Amino acid sequence: MRPLRPSVCYLLPLLLLLPNLADAHVLDVDLSKLSRTDILWTYLQLGYTHILPLGLDHILFVLSIFFLEPRLKPVLWQATAFTVAHSITLGLAMYGLIAPPTAIVEPVIALSILFVAIENIVADRLNPWRVAIVFGFGLVHGLGFASALSGLGLPRNMFFESLISFNVGVELGQVTVILLAWLLVGRWFSQKTWYKQRIVVPASVAIGLIAAYWTVERVFF
Repeated sequence: MRPLRPSVCYLLPLLLLLPNLADAHVLDVDLSKLSRTDILWTYLQLGYTHILPLGLDHILFVLSIFFLEPRLKPVLWQATAFTVAHSITLGLAMYGLIAPPTAIVEPVIALSILFVAIENIVADRLNPWRVAIVFGFGLVHGLGFASALSGLGLPRNMFFESLISFNVGVELGQVTVILLAWLLVGRWFSQKTWYKQRIVVPASVAIGLIAAYWTVERVFF
């Protein structure tokens, strides 16, 4: 295995020291004074910013599913499974049918990132059951989304519409991450013989180390 590139080594401590940015959501508007269109736009923006730039853990998960097979079609299939799954649990949680235990959800989210990063290192190709794994982890990530959205609340007169708008924003954020990764990496290097050793392995090691740190931090601190 090649050593981590210097840029990755410098980035790793910075990422480890970043605060939990997902807690930075602030709804500083009076929804009662907004039109229906403005409310939908507000929650669309909240969903998008929950991924970019605030959702570092979700960004790393999306990047992890991208690196092993960076062609757009396989990645988008996985992203679709992830979206369907997190939409289910997010909806159930916001309707009060399930109560997400944050003390369990947050470590499992970190473990899901670690799992996919390790699979990227040891697997030679994308396995068919990867979609099922991503779907399962998407259920957990949906509970993470619910924790953030519960703190903000949803307007009673537009509960369902605002929930859908938030979900669409999350999906747009994920698609943005995928497209940027494809434009910067996949389009140029995915067919190179050294792609896995020089890109997939170092990136997955860095992501895995961050996820392992988060797991310990979220369990014990």
